[in-house]
Amino acid sequence: MTPPPFASAVADLPPVELAELIDRAALQSRVDRKYLVALDELPVLLDRVAPYARVLDIDGARTFRYESVYFDTPCLASYHCAAHRRRRRFKVRTRTYLDSAQCWLEVKLSGARGLVTKHRLPYRTEDRRTVRSGQDFVDEALGRESIRPAPAGGHLAPVLVTGYRRTTLLLPATASRVTIDTDLHWQDDHRALGLPGVAVIETKTRSAACPVDRLLWQRGTRPARISKYATGLAALRPDLPDVPWRRTLRRHFRDATVSAAPAPAPTITVPRVTQETSCV
Repeated sequence: MTPPPFASAVADLPPVELAELIDRAALQSRVDRKYLVALDELPVLLDRVAPYARVLDIDGARTFRYESVYFDTPCLASYHCAAHRRRRRFKVRTRTYLDSAQCWLEVKLSGARGLVTKHRLPYRTEDRRTVRSGQDFVDEALGRESIRPAPAGGHLAPVLVTGYRRTTLLLPATASRVTIDTDLHWQDDHRALGLPGVAVIETKTRSAACPVDRLLWQRGTRPARISKYATGLAALRPDLPDVPWRRTLRRHFRDATVSAAPAPAPTITVPRVTQETSCV
């Protein structure tokens, strides 16, 4: 795997093992803040973060490949809840750590004051493009919040596949995490999209801002509206409503490379509907 352009800056950070990272900053309930930063700005930022941070290190590797498959209803209830800024929103996805072949089925729930709660179930990698074997887990997680994403006869089907490389930092003083995602790409049944030259930085805290948030604010970088699922699908599907991410799409996705999906394309169905749908 080709090292990221900021690899030398990451190499100088002290390591943290996965078990300690999870123990100190699992943050299954948290506040997320996302930023888009040019790749060539990362080394300077990491130099300033160095006094506060440790980097996830697994057998000497500090950058890892991720694949996520997002599921939605035939009327794209998850997408429309985000597009129309519903107070309660949900995402269902499988996340596969490609370097270790580990996979999880995840349900992310967004509620009041930006609080995000994530439920996870260990999953077989060969099942990562279906929720069939985890349907009871998904129904239970959504049911706790009284979210009913699909009418009778509806079902969750794969809609979008995303991939990226992630570097994860632990900020011990605030028990917070920071992820740096690069080499971002998206694919549906028909198209593929890549976002070169841009990193998505996400801070994950209990509530208050962490040192990385403050460093970014000092340099004039503010949180951006971006969702790997919703923004990526909006970029591939101009017919969908995109108001929450329109500024992000115009500013950062205008140079994105769009091409036909390489064969064999994943088995993904994106319904041709645009109307608002109810998800609660």
